[in-house]
Amino acid sequence: MDVLDEARFTELSERHRRELQVHSYRMLGNLEQAEDAVQEALLRAWKGRASFDGGPGARAWLYRIVTTTCFDILRAAQRRGERVVESIADVPWLQPYPDALLDAADEPEGAAIRRETVELAYLAVIQLLPARQRAVLLLRDVQGYSAAETAGILDLSVAAVTSALQRARATLRGRYDRPGGPPEMRANSPNLLERYVRAWEAADVAGLVALLREDAVLIMPPRPTVLGATQIGEFLARSIFPMETRLIATRSNLGLAFVAFTHEPIHDQVVPFALLVIDGDGRSITHIHAYADPRDLARFDLSAGLAG
Repeated sequence: MDVLDEARFTELSERHRRELQVHSYRMLGNLEQAEDAVQEALLRAWKGRASFDGGPGARAWLYRIVTTTCFDILRAAQRRGERVVESIADVPWLQPYPDALLDAADEPEGAAIRRETVELAYLAVIQLLPARQRAVLLLRDVQGYSAAETAGILDLSVAAVTSALQRARATLRGRYDRPGGPPEMRANSPNLLERYVRAWEAADVAGLVALLREDAVLIMPPRPTVLGATQIGEFLARSIFPMETRLIATRSNLGLAFVAFTHEPIHDQVVPFALLVIDGDGRSITHIHAYADPRDLARFDLSAGLAG
């Protein structure tokens, strides 16, 4: 068996790096940790390259290593008392993923599935799954591996894979509201996001609440989640709309998002203060994921707003 030399290993790792990062992002719900997981996994792969010759099973070999690395990260977080979740309100580590870093061509066929499985509402729900169930769900239903291939990647029996997949799908059916169609199409129909922007920039609380589904959720880590359209309106009226704001469109998680800007009078500057990732059901907005961490904002192109 030929050992992978540096050139062949570099070509192999670069060919699969993007999809491994997206897989790690789905596993961990956090882009920074996903980047770290891939770096660590590729280091492990390089050190263990004698166990593989770079043949047809190369992709599965890398998925095995990166998934194991994600398991290690999740176990370490649990030992520190982190990542104990019971609802989507308990997922403060969830981060947005700029479309500029996503490439749908990196994954198997099934664009609608890919869109759905990087939307934040989906990612929040699968964080509720035990790590093994999450990995089985992603390898089987997203990456398209067979039960036997998944069993090989995870060192499980086919029966264990089948059982884990059934439990994961049952949790997803009970927790994830997916009315069908790509997230951006659901949120955009009809002109839902345009109306959202007009209401937001006019500080029209009543108009904004009218666009929200009654059980809408505003998730803004690390602050507490706000549940319900009326409560979201009250929060925005109290905390956001006293400022003059405007929204500039961007893209996150394969859907339309907005960067919220306001005027900072001390230095007379227009500054970004939040990224808003929106999802809807075709009639109403169901989720608003709001991110104010400068590290999250720094991943997005803010030049359009800063130029205005």
